[in-house]
Amino acid sequence: MPGALQRPAVVSRVSDLIGYTPLLELAATETGSRLLLKLEMFNPTGTAKIRMARQMVTDAEDRGELRPGGRIIESTSGNTGLGLAVIAAERGYTFTAVVDHHACTDKLRGMKALGTELVYVVDDGTEELATAAREELAEDMARGQDNTIFTEQHNNPSNGVGYFPVAHELNEALDGRIDVLIGAVGTGGALCGTTRELRKLIPDFSTIGVEPKGSIAFGGPAHDYYQSGTGTPEGAEIGALVDFGLIDEGVKVGDVEAFATCRAVARTGLLIGGSAGGVVHEALTRLSSLPPGTTMVALVNDGGEKYMDTVFNDEWMHARDLLDPAAEREIDELLTKLRRNR
Repeated sequence: MPGALQRPAVVSRVSDLIGYTPLLELAATETGSRLLLKLEMFNPTGTAKIRMARQMVTDAEDRGELRPGGRIIESTSGNTGLGLAVIAAERGYTFTAVVDHHACTDKLRGMKALGTELVYVVDDGTEELATAAREELAEDMARGQDNTIFTEQHNNPSNGVGYFPVAHELNEALDGRIDVLIGAVGTGGALCGTTRELRKLIPDFSTIGVEPKGSIAFGGPAHDYYQSGTGTPEGAEIGALVDFGLIDEGVKVGDVEAFATCRAVARTGLLIGGSAGGVVHEALTRLSSLPPGTTMVALVNDGGEKYMDTVFNDEWMHARDLLDPAAEREIDELLTKLRRNR
């Protein structure tokens, strides 16, 4: 698009490749409504969260809290850790990620490959999501240590600020024509940060937040879930960045539906991550009921390549009673119908 935001032809750091991610029209209705996916997996590390990782580190440097040779500590289920690992490697910091085995193995391997020190809060091999315990340990490890920061992504305002450029990218690419923004709600940074800035540019659109069934941000009941890097599990506090005043509607999507959507979308040629599957499921199922000519943008915060051993592994899915061929066929049929109208 003439005049659209573009990165320089040649860059000197991996982090200079952040942003300017493409939009893909996945589906459309006969009445001219369309679903566009903001493909954040085209960022380095294949995830949106490197945007806020860079912002959190940059702001800590500007405040004098992080100096050359310093140490970064964060509690992460993978994608934030991958982003911080890149930024730490570029700027000469040590990075310690406090993790649990709920994280996808490929994310843990990726962090380690980038030079990250992994500290497991639960090291018995179970898949328990231990968000609260991770954050407590990360905070304890950073307390009183010189030139050491706990970036505390769930409550760090820089998290939301890191997504402000997404709003500008969307506004310029779509010339201000956005009616619905839909995205996952974990820390709240991506959806609420983008919404906050986008409302300065486009005042009249609605924001829909999606969390897994079992998460508590939009109410109970609470129970375990397998969508990683999203939601607020029982026992964890809702992050300060989850601004309910910016979210017009909050909805829940179960693991079965989210993962069935990932697998169905893969058969169109696109691999998306587990929580993105929940977002796309909700977007697809409501697209036809939207007013004619509606433009809906879904934030797809990571790709599916990290989930080959989980979401796209029949044995893993079957062992957890998540494999549902009927649900996949339903999404396949809906996609087939809606993709004819593009």
